[in-house]
This record gives sequence, structure tokens and C-alpha cells, in this order.
Amino acid sequence: MRLPLAIAAAMASILLLGDAVMGYGATYSVAFGAFSMMALAIGATFFWLWRARSTPLALGMAFSWAGSACVMGWWWIYTLTGEPPAMRTNTLLFVFLALSLTGALMHFAVIRRSLGWDGAIWLVPLGALAASAALVLAA
Repeated sequence: MRLPLAIAAAMASILLLGDAVMGYGATYSVAFGAFSMMALAIGATFFWLWRARSTPLALGMAFSWAGSACVMGWWWIYTLTGEPPAMRTNTLLFVFLALSLTGALMHFAVIRRSLGWDGAIWLVPLGALAASAALVLAA
């Protein structure tokens, strides 16, 4: 556990240094872009792992990471290009969200099988959907 904490502290220090040198916006953009690209590489790695071993968890991870990478990359490019109107309400973003949500649901299926739960685990994504809808409607 010490190594992850040391890495997190080092990353926070690097980001704070970036903020001091380049400013918040540039540091955020560099980090967001790098994370988007790393997430895509992680998604591709999990897809390869799924093809090599055919585990449902690896496929869920591939969908989750690839979808998240695409969503993050979308917003990164959107910001870098000056928030073009063509990207502001483009429904193509829903395709990327669908990839990520599919991965999340696949994770819950694996969790359900691993724990031997019949159906209670599906309350988590339904609860997340209900909570999100309530917050959006309340705003």
C-alpha cells in the first residue's frame, strides 16, 4: 500500500508544480489528455486480455476503460478546440457513454456471479440512475 500512496503523492506534487509553472488550465488540460490516452491504452490491454483468456471481467474492463477514455477524450478535445457548437450537443457522445455504461453493467454481472447474488446487485446501477435523474431534475 505504500507504493500507491507514494505514487499518488508524487503525482499530486507534479500537478501542483505544473499549476505553479503553467497555470491551472494548462496543467488540467495536459493531465486530462494524458489520462484519456492512458485510459484508451488500458482499455485496449483489457480487450487483448479478454481475447487471450476470455474472462468476462476483462471484457467489462475493456468496455469501461475504452468508453471512459472516449468520453474524457471528447471533453478534452472539446475544451482544446474552444468548445465548438458541433460538439456541444452531439449525440455521438452517447455512443461513448454507452460503451462505458456497458462495461459498468458487465462488472455488476461479474460481481453478482462472484457473490452468488440473484438480483440484488442490480439495485446499485438502478439506484445510480435514480439518484442521477433526481439530481438533474432538482437542478
